[in-house]
Amino acid sequence: MKRIKQIDVKRALALASVFNFLCSCSKGCLLPFLTLYLRQLGLTPGMTGLIMAAKHLITLVWSPVASLLSKHYNKRRVVIKGSLVCSAAVALVLLLVPTTEVHTQSSSCNTTNLSSGSTQSLDNLLPSSIVPETTVTSAPPEHPDTRPGDTLPAETKSASVMTSTASRNQPEDVSVGVESSLQEPGISSSVVPHVSGSSAAAVRRRRRSEVKSGSEEQQREKTTEEESQFGFLGNLKVMDPEHQLFFLILLLVSVWESVSAPLEWTADDGLYEYLDFADASDRYTSIGPWGLLGAACGAGGAGLLVSQLSCLIADRIPRSAAHFFCYSGLAALALPVACYLPLYLNKKRDRANGLLKAVQLVRGSPRALLCAITTLLVGAAGSAVDNFLLWQMQDHGSNELHMGSSLALALLSQAAFPLLAGRLSKLLSPGRVLAVGAAALGLQCLYYSFLWGPWAVLPAQVLSCFSGGALWWAVNVQCEDVATPEAERSVRRIYSTLSLQLGSSLGSVGGGFVVQRFGLAWLFRAVAAGLMLWCVCLLLLQWKAPHQRRINYSRLLAANASEASDSESEQERDWLDKAMETDRSNNNNYGRRINH
Repeated sequence: MKRIKQIDVKRALALASVFNFLCSCSKGCLLPFLTLYLRQLGLTPGMTGLIMAAKHLITLVWSPVASLLSKHYNKRRVVIKGSLVCSAAVALVLLLVPTTEVHTQSSSCNTTNLSSGSTQSLDNLLPSSIVPETTVTSAPPEHPDTRPGDTLPAETKSASVMTSTASRNQPEDVSVGVESSLQEPGISSSVVPHVSGSSAAAVRRRRRSEVKSGSEEQQREKTTEEESQFGFLGNLKVMDPEHQLFFLILLLVSVWESVSAPLEWTADDGLYEYLDFADASDRYTSIGPWGLLGAACGAGGAGLLVSQLSCLIADRIPRSAAHFFCYSGLAALALPVACYLPLYLNKKRDRANGLLKAVQLVRGSPRALLCAITTLLVGAAGSAVDNFLLWQMQDHGSNELHMGSSLALALLSQAAFPLLAGRLSKLLSPGRVLAVGAAALGLQCLYYSFLWGPWAVLPAQVLSCFSGGALWWAVNVQCEDVATPEAERSVRRIYSTLSLQLGSSLGSVGGGFVVQRFGLAWLFRAVAAGLMLWCVCLLLLQWKAPHQRRINYSRLLAANASEASDSESEQERDWLDKAMETDRSNNNNYGRRINH
């Protein structure tokens, strides 16, 4: 007889909470600061937006596909372990990327390093018109009849004096032309003083054009040969350093997201099916707050740690590398927990059909469709905040301590919303709460455009209680209204993955080019204006849209029979109560027959 394994729901929830906390903590250590690191490497805002958009698109496409494949081949635990190990390794590889030394932000570790590196970076930061020109004066030519220590003839002295005077009065190219004429065979040094500046410049330009044309032709032939041999790699090789860096980081970030994206969906599906098998799926939502707490601890702890560090290894590794080390360390710490994570495979559930059915449900409800559009716009606005808020703070004097503290405060405010959900639901309907959440995000963006100091961002972070917590609470209520039995999670993923990630990718591309063209302040003002305009339209469309609410049979079956109204007639009573009473009466009759 096969032994049935006992299911411990409390232990499963505890392990899942710890795993969710560690994974969210590792992401909080690095992901909010990733665009800041890209800025330090020398990427432009447009390039940064494209990289983050590619990251969101990979998450959108690859997460559901990887989850389906891991379920089909029953390799969920292998996928979870491999995702943790590979993502930690690829994150460390990003530290090996060199900078372009173009528009590189100051990432020095302390004032001593900043002062020592200012001399080296001065030529890169100052324009060519400001950098003083230095004239290299060549030594006068030796007279063929003189020896070291002898006095030069008078004509040689006059020639040297005239040469030095001409080098001071003429531009740099004229002096170079004169010096190059000294090196030509057959030209005496006594002839040099009589050569005019214009003729010397003409000779120099003619010779330089000949050399340049020959070198360009050779370089063109070499480039054509390389492109024919190496194809794309040859084209990448002839790019300027800034575009080479962009494509290199884009490739690494794409690989990184490809190995880390399957983690969340795979672990989430396995745990939910385990709790559903134990008839405890209603307790699955208790794991969510641990993710927010973990992200808050990761962002705040990493910011505090990095702000207290000096250079790590002999001024060669910047202190921003601590974000990557913390991410890899916490991912490795979550690996033992993943070995004991409760997972279950329910082969009867078809997740692909569930997502398609969820899309049909959302399309069939006008209010659900409005909710999907709202999450799309919120994702676009949220990507602008996530990508460029730290840039705005850095421009106003904030360091990693200020950034980490502000991020942690926003996440803690979002996690505290369930304490206010009961009172707010009595005052406003879920549709109104959705509009309030989007409006709160718009107010935050408007506030971000007027920052004036390192700690000025903190008051706006408290509004994340509504822009994050209240908004997703309203989305969850909308999911319950539109979903059929066993389709709630699929409908929720339409909002949290399809709509949100698609909006984030579009917002990253648009936000990057807006910052590059108009600046950071105008990006946040444009986002605020767009959200406020949509909130007005949302309230008007909700007023005209019909309210359709589906009966949630799963909650109806789990409800207590004592909650039924006393005024309810006998014909309108729940069929489950009737079935229970019939079964109870049959059992009593069967017992009486046995006694007789």
